[in-house]
Formats: sequence, C-alpha cells, structure tokens
Amino acid sequence: MIEIHKARRFFSPQEKERIMAAIGQAEKATSGEIRVHVENGGGGDPMDRAKHVFTQLGMAGTALRNGVLIYLAVSDRKFAIIGDAGIDAVVPEHFWEETKEAMRRQFREGHFAEGVCQGILSVGEHLRKNFPCRADDVNELTNEISEGY
Repeated sequence: MIEIHKARRFFSPQEKERIMAAIGQAEKATSGEIRVHVENGGGGDPMDRAKHVFTQLGMAGTALRNGVLIYLAVSDRKFAIIGDAGIDAVVPEHFWEETKEAMRRQFREGHFAEGVCQGILSVGEHLRKNFPCRADDVNELTNEISEGY
C-alpha cells in the first residue's frame, strides 16, 4: 500500500480550491471531464500508473470517452497526462507533450498548483473545441482532487 500522508499535504487547501476552480472553469464549456490525482508514487512508470488510476477512478466510463487525468507522483517527481480514446483521437499530435512541457516549466520554478491549473485550462480548451457543452450535459465525474490509492 502506498503511504499517502505526503501527497495529502502537497497542495494547500487554497491551492486545492484553485485547482478545483480551474477544473470547473475548464468544464463549463465542454462535455469533457478532467481529474487530478496526487500520490507519493511507487518508483514505476508514471504513465502505467496513470492508466491504472484512470480506470480505478471510473474515467473510462464517460459517455463520449472524453476524460483526461493529470497524475502526479510527488515523491518520484514525475507526472503524466492521459486522455481517453475520444479526446486522444482529436488532439493535435504533440498536444500531450506540449502541455506537459508547459506544466514542467512551472514545476521547475516550484509553482506546482499553477502548473496543474495551466495544464487543466489547456486541456479544457481542446475539450471545448472538440466536445462542446450540450444542453443535456451533466458533470459525470467529481472535480475534487483524488489522493493516494
């Protein structure tokens, strides 16, 4: 089992509120779903772990397969972004890497919450373009940051 006490303190309550507000803002104009998951990490490949967490959080169950997970392995100092099949099929070829690099620049300066918010808003823009909000849209997944697992 992964010890999660460090991950829970990684973002302050104010930073968590900013991140959840960014998710809400990004999701206002799209049917897409964005989640953020923080844990200590386990030394493995962050993309493999992100795929596992994506499934565990039920993100593959969105109606249009347009969920996106930003995964942070705090102790490992690694992160990954994973999109479901719907969004993955429509974003530009280098979108995920470009988004990660923009986030990485913020992380290097110690601005972790800002980097996550920047990534969320970038993802939200592409979700908005490809999966605009519909009249019958419902928030399929919580905007809360999940921790540990």
